[in-house]
Amino acid sequence: MYDLLGRIIKKTRSIAVVGLSRDPSKVSFSVAEYLRAAGYLIIPINPMSKEIMGLPCYPSLSQIPNEQLQMLDMVDVFRRSEDVPPIVDEAVDLHSRLGKPEIIWMQSGIVNEEAANRARRAGLAVVMDRCLRTEHKRIVFG
Repeated sequence: MYDLLGRIIKKTRSIAVVGLSRDPSKVSFSVAEYLRAAGYLIIPINPMSKEIMGLPCYPSLSQIPNEQLQMLDMVDVFRRSEDVPPIVDEAVDLHSRLGKPEIIWMQSGIVNEEAANRARRAGLAVVMDRCLRTEHKRIVFG
């Protein structure tokens, strides 16, 4: 598993953060801020915001502009487990049309086996119940 996580973290350049809060005290904000500082392109996804962290925010994955979709490597999910299936369906649709994104990452505490299996059958890598910031620190800094 750690080999897979290492490959994912080293290959990824662009991350859509679904459920990114505009509240700096929320975990989604601090994780996205960390990832941005680590050099990743962050694409905020939140239907309640037009801008987060000074970046344009989109209501859904399918509303990301095409030029950014072409670069999208990962969908990082900060939503309840039961809210994951439509996000995965959207990512699978994009993947079938564009070959992007390649990875669904569900943050700590988020598990949805049914959605994960759909994503895997469509050719996406899936990580569940792991914090991307924690794994990045462990892999990059030991």
